[in-house]
Parts: sequence; structure tokens; C-alpha cells
Amino acid sequence: MADSAAWLERVRAHNRAMRELDPDLAEEALEVKRVDAVEVAAEVGSIDDQLALESIVMRTERPVLTIRDDAPVLQFVEESDSQIWKARLEAALPVLHDAIRAVGRIELVGSEYDWVGTGWLVHDSILVTNRHVAQLFAMRSGQGFVFQTGTAGKVSASVDFLREHENPNTLVFKLLRPLFIQDEPGPDVAFFEVEARGGNGTLAQKIPLADGPSSSGHVAVIGYPAYDSRIPDVDLMEHIYGSLYNIKRLAPGTIRRNGRETIEHTCTTLGGCSGAVMHNLDGSGASGLHFSGRFMKTNYAVPAAVVKKLLASVRSGRVKPEVRSVAAAPVPTPTGLSAGRVLGQVTIPLTITISIGGASMSTSAAMQTEEDDLGSSSDVDDFDEAAPADYADRAGYDETFLGDDATVPLPDPGRHARDVLTYDNDGNQDHLLRYEHYSVVMSKSRRMCLFSAVNIDGEQLKKASRVNWKWDPRIPRQNQIMDECYGNPPRFSRGHMTRREDPGWGDASTSRRGNEDSMHVTNTVPQMQAFNSPIWLALEDYALGHARQDAMRISVFTGPYFARNDPIRYGVKIPRAFWKIIAFIHDETGELCATGYEMSQSGQLQPEEEFVFGGFTSAQLNVATQVPIRSIATRSGLDFGGLADVDPLSGNEAPAGLDGGGPPLQMLEQIRFF
Repeated sequence: MADSAAWLERVRAHNRAMRELDPDLAEEALEVKRVDAVEVAAEVGSIDDQLALESIVMRTERPVLTIRDDAPVLQFVEESDSQIWKARLEAALPVLHDAIRAVGRIELVGSEYDWVGTGWLVHDSILVTNRHVAQLFAMRSGQGFVFQTGTAGKVSASVDFLREHENPNTLVFKLLRPLFIQDEPGPDVAFFEVEARGGNGTLAQKIPLADGPSSSGHVAVIGYPAYDSRIPDVDLMEHIYGSLYNIKRLAPGTIRRNGRETIEHTCTTLGGCSGAVMHNLDGSGASGLHFSGRFMKTNYAVPAAVVKKLLASVRSGRVKPEVRSVAAAPVPTPTGLSAGRVLGQVTIPLTITISIGGASMSTSAAMQTEEDDLGSSSDVDDFDEAAPADYADRAGYDETFLGDDATVPLPDPGRHARDVLTYDNDGNQDHLLRYEHYSVVMSKSRRMCLFSAVNIDGEQLKKASRVNWKWDPRIPRQNQIMDECYGNPPRFSRGHMTRREDPGWGDASTSRRGNEDSMHVTNTVPQMQAFNSPIWLALEDYALGHARQDAMRISVFTGPYFARNDPIRYGVKIPRAFWKIIAFIHDETGELCATGYEMSQSGQLQPEEEFVFGGFTSAQLNVATQVPIRSIATRSGLDFGGLADVDPLSGNEAPAGLDGGGPPLQMLEQIRFF
């Protein structure tokens, strides 16, 4: 658990805020002496005693109820239980009964996920959920939307409108097809067509969309909360949820802020509630579509008015997906990242075959090159260190590699200029560590690379055996990280910035030297052990397939995002996310092209954040995204010169997803090259 005193104050602040939003509950707390009990405990009790009482307040003033036979189980039997919530919910039972019947759990077959979130009937045979839920199993394709290809062909999806506590029955209906998935940065909304009759029943009545929250502001979220191992106080979560997860639950709360594009509410939620209905207790219908939340902070919903407008456009046929061209054939285009926090990272065991110059490789094979980059001292060259003079023949990154008329300069350090590490290079101060076919610029404050830049010749790539990690003798060891945070889980792996195989090209000795040079710790940044996804590792290979066939050359920049509030683990500040930019002469246009990508590991480094779907923990998630180079420049603080002007996303504003991320790449063919 987090520091007890700090966590106690956070729980107290949360409870005070909830009472301020609901004066009736505050008065009730005084009448039943909840507040007095907490104040007395603060005088004489231990921190654990105080936290226990504050937890009771939280459970009673923001309860999470089980559902049985399409109705919330109103078990308010303890003296401290809120009779106000009991009365409010009893009055709303007829309305809630109808709404509960129309809410279901979205389940998948042929996917890595058993289930991915919540959906509800917003119209006859139409289910609404979140975009970031839909993107886990559906995507844009040509003139419409389709289900993705999973581990054994097309993914099939259904919705079970039961999944109640101690109820073995099911009420399953197929999702026939995705109707619409809203593009980023629009609202986090998606619609699916549902079959009218299931194997054991008929669809419930749709939930009407209200004009807004009721005058009282009292609402309830109905969804399927999933266990979240990252909550700082797991005991508190267990008490609130009674150790019951993945089943239909109802959580009452209050509207905190009613905005035109987003509603903030106080209903208690966890992952799996993504796509849940937020229903007015006055019977006027749904006031919002829940899409994200942070435990004990606030929750967010798309206003019903926004959902209603989108639904009308979809039903009338006015909303159609924008068709974009990728390479030479019509292929799926990404639909955008969640406006909430999807994406930690998921490791999906795909095998994607990519043709490169008549040969092929699979991303599953590409993963093997990085899987052994752990931090044990046994794989470190410590006694046979090279001398600075041994690097005199290393030319490093070549700016004219793609052609004299397509110069791609190294990034300018920009706002990091004062933090760049310099060293004595034959009597001159230099900031560039040159290796075979690639170069590195180091950060003094972080003791890791600010970025790594490599030239890759796809026609001359050669495989080579992995060698041990090594120090760079040109800079002091105290400016490099060899061990400290690296090792077996829960420590980190040494994540290559320039991939091990990328500089390994040329004749036999040159390619071997490029491979060995990539094993300098200056070319590494701490990454979670299962960080790299197949798509992230295959980006260079896929770009080579779209480079001019008579050259097969690309230049790649890769680096971490540094932030002041990056978490510290084992004495080292750990970057939350990474970026990559690939430049090449496009095979179709003959022109210089550059594309940008991001991948985040923040879901594994921020335990306070809420999950946004069920089935997997975020520590298992790995999602690469294509983003505008301008957004990478803004966030990284580096200057990439004119590359942003040749980016196919050059007209896009920075996306509003997690860590500034963009559309999740479910398959490499989604990448836009022009």
C-alpha cells in the first residue's frame, strides 16, 4: 500500500469533497455520528484505525451494489449504512429495473480478451459503448467498419445482458457488425448492431437518452467493474466491492460538473465500467456514457446529448468513415485512441508476415531479438573494455544516407541543450557518440540517451549473434546506467533505442561491428520486461517495405519522453513513454516521407489510475500508435527540422489520448504513409 499517512489524507479529502457535493449525505453523516467517530479516531487512534473509519464512510456514502434479477440488492442493514441512498434507490427501482435489463457485458471469441467492457441498448438493435472498447475488436475498413482478425480468424463479439452475482444463467446476443466508431479527437463513442433475438430471449427496451442530468444531480452507473491490482489500497477496493468483480453492479453518485462535451461524476467505478450507462435516478433516462475514471479522483462520461446527436447521424447515414489511402491499396485506417486511459500496453501474440525485397520476416521472430535484454551482471563486458581510440573510425549517423536531395539532419536538442552530455573527442568537445551506422546523444541529468539515430540498409542487413553489454569508454561510467534498475522482474530490462539488428549491415566485419556497437548501455533506456510489442519492433521492417525498391533505405530516430514527474524506481527516473520517427523515400511517390509513433509503459508505472476495460491487467498491454511528428516534437522538446512537413499526419493536431498517443495500431497496414 502507499504511505499510510498520505493515503489517509487522500481518503479524507475525497470524503469531504463528496459530502460537499451532497449536503443531505453530509447531514446524515453528522446525525449517525460518522464524522464524530472519525474525528475522535484522529485524536486517539492509530493511522490504521482512522483509515478504517474513513473507509467505512466511503463505502456507505458511495456504495457499490450487486444486482440480482435485474434489480439492485438494497442491503442497507448496518447502523452506519446510508438510509438516504437506500430511499433514493428504492424510489428509483422501477426505472432502474428497466435500465439494468438493457446493460450487458461485451464478450469476445477468437481474441486475447474474454471480455472488454460494458455496452447498453441505445436504440432498437443498437448497442452503444466506448470507442476505446470497440477498438479492441473492431476497426475501420474501406467504406465502413469490420471486426478485427484475432488469433484464429475473425473475432466474433456478443453481449451478455446478465452476468449477475450468483446467477448462472446467461442472456447472450450477437453483435452483428460495428456501425460506427468515432474518430479521435471526437467523443469516446461507438455503435454496434445487435441481433434482435438471442438463443434464450429477446432484447430489452432501449434506454432513453435524457436531455441532461436531473435537477438533483443524482445518478447511477451500471456496468461491470474489474479487479484493478494497481489501486494503492487494495484492501479498500476489496471492501468497497466485496471482492466481487466482472459481474453487473450499480453505483450511485452525483454530478460534479455538467459540461457540453464531458460530464464529471462521483459514482464509484473500476475498469470494465468503460461503456457503462450513467442513468438519472429521477427516471428521465440516461444522462451519459461513462468512459474513464481515476480511483478516488473523478470519473468522466460523454453527455447523452452528444450520444443522441451521433446516433441520429449514424441512423440517417449522414456519418460515414473518412476513406484514406495507405500505400497502394485501400486498407484500414486507425480510428483513434480513447479519450480516457486505455492503454497501458498489451502484448498480443500475433505473427505478421512482412515482405521485404523478396524475403519475409515475422514480428514474432523480431521479438526474439529483444527478449533477453535483462540486467544481470553476467551479460556485461567489464574487464575487456575498449579504449576511446577504438572508436575513431566510427562515422555514426549519416544525414545524407537517403540521398543528397533528401538530407535528414539529426534532431536538435532544443530545450534539452543544457542537459546534453559532452566529452573530449581528440581535443575537441563533442556531444555525439558515433557508432557503426548510428549515433547517440546522452542526457547528463538522466544518464541515458536523449535519442538514438540509425541508418538502415534493408538490402544489406545481416543476422549476427548477440554479445554482452558494454560501457562506452569515451564518457565517465557515472554518466551511464549499467545495473541499478536492471535485472529480473520487478526490475527493468535494458530496452534498445536503436534495435540490435538495425546497424548490422554491410560486409561481414562491418555488419558484425554494427551489431556489437548496438550493445552499448548508452543505447538503452529502462523498459518493463514485456514492453516491446510485435508491431513496435516491426515498424522499421514495414517501412523498409515501403521505401524505394531500388534503395531499401530508411533513417530512424528513437528516444524516451522525459518528464519532471517521471516515477523513480531503484534510484532511477523511469520514462513513461517512447517515440520513434522513420524517414525514407516512399516507393510510390518517390518523395521523402516521415512518420511518427509512440508507445507507453505508463499503465505499469501509475498504480493510481483506473483500468478502462476488463479481462487483462494493464501491465499486459502493449499498444503502438501513429502520431503527428509535430506532437512528438512538442512533447519531447526536440526539433526535427522539416520532417513534420513531410509527415502524412502533418495537418493533424496532437491527439488527446493517453500520453498524447494516437490511433492504436492493431495491424501494420493501418499506418498512413501519404
